[in-house]
Amino acid sequence: MNIKKSTQGEQIVLSLNGRLDTTTAQDFQTALLEEIKSGKNIILDFTELAYVSSAGLRSLLTGQKAVTRQHTTMALRHVSEEIMEVLDMTGFSDILTIEDA
Repeated sequence: MNIKKSTQGEQIVLSLNGRLDTTTAQDFQTALLEEIKSGKNIILDFTELAYVSSAGLRSLLTGQKAVTRQHTTMALRHVSEEIMEVLDMTGFSDILTIEDA
């Protein structure tokens, strides 16, 4: 998986490409937590994300807890139908902020 970082005003956008799974979740979590420390709101762009495993879901939950402690936000954008199905089935769609745009 590749992570591309950009900034949109006061937000940090992390664009994910590939698979968020057991082999990539720890690196993603480390990068995410580092960006959360900035105090800026985080956007995770899932346009090019193909797959999320349970390890990936754990890293997203860890990020959500961190932004809550930091009093910032984290939102997912451009979530595919397949990944949305996983988020719905696991209840993560109730925990995470998911945007259309």
